[in-house]
Amino acid sequence: MLDPWDALKLLSDPTRLRLVSLLSHEELSVAELQEILGMGQSRISSHLSLLRQGEIVMDRKEGKRHFYNLHAKLDKKLRHLVDSACASIQDKPEVIEDIGNLNRALDKRRKASEHYFNTVAGRLGKNYCPGRSWEAIGHFLLHLTPHIRIADLGAGEGVLGQLLAKHAEKVYCIDNSPKMVEFGKELAAKNGIENLEYHLGDVENIPLAKNSVHLAYLSQALHHAIHPQKAIHEAFRILKPGGKLVVLDLKEHSFEKAHELYADNWLGFKENDLYRFLQEAGFVKIELSVVAREENEPHFETLLASGIKEK
Repeated sequence: MLDPWDALKLLSDPTRLRLVSLLSHEELSVAELQEILGMGQSRISSHLSLLRQGEIVMDRKEGKRHFYNLHAKLDKKLRHLVDSACASIQDKPEVIEDIGNLNRALDKRRKASEHYFNTVAGRLGKNYCPGRSWEAIGHFLLHLTPHIRIADLGAGEGVLGQLLAKHAEKVYCIDNSPKMVEFGKELAAKNGIENLEYHLGDVENIPLAKNSVHLAYLSQALHHAIHPQKAIHEAFRILKPGGKLVVLDLKEHSFEKAHELYADNWLGFKENDLYRFLQEAGFVKIELSVVAREENEPHFETLLASGIKEK
């Protein structure tokens, strides 16, 4: 554990304290920190290295990018010290500017994803999408229960939700792309599906009430979330006791271009990490397996995970 004197020395540098202040709000990449602070990469990396060595921050590699966050295992006293130091500078002009730049950087993330899905609305099913295969979807459908209330989270055009609505009591399709929601509503009306509702919303802040559905699923949607753990926690919230969550998503891969080609925030997930997301959210009877592997490079693999919200 870091000695409090050493922690004070690390936090006494204005640049390091500004970095810690930003990371107390959000996990950020080095490139985002450069943009927010208007500083060079080498300067920021040097300070982050010291903070990492002092175990005040930790890093996570995503392809070629490095993300930083406050260390997950900061003890209570050290976290209080860090929080107090950050609070003491919140009224400083440069820190106020940092927060404004942070909000713009996060908005830029969201708009990049929204722009991609707005441009492919109406033809998403005709375009190639990593992990979307009939083999994987076939396994996925085996986990679905008829005549229940279902939430399709990150629904896109809601094609899967519309198929389920033929037998379900009610299906709610949630997506953060206005164009996707608009197209989905038109498609549902065209097909005469009356027990399906589209809602504009984010999987990290689902516009449904607590304990309102029997089944929630994320089909190739979790890797688009900024905070996948939060999406899993939100799914837990809206499920009725005894309800089930099913996740179909990519196993961790190294195809870096997926960030630009498909607006992916995450390059898939490790099996252990996805299992932990469900476990930490409160799910029990968790099952997880690889259900498909594509023959062509980069050989995307698809994970299927499920968990129960205990009564």
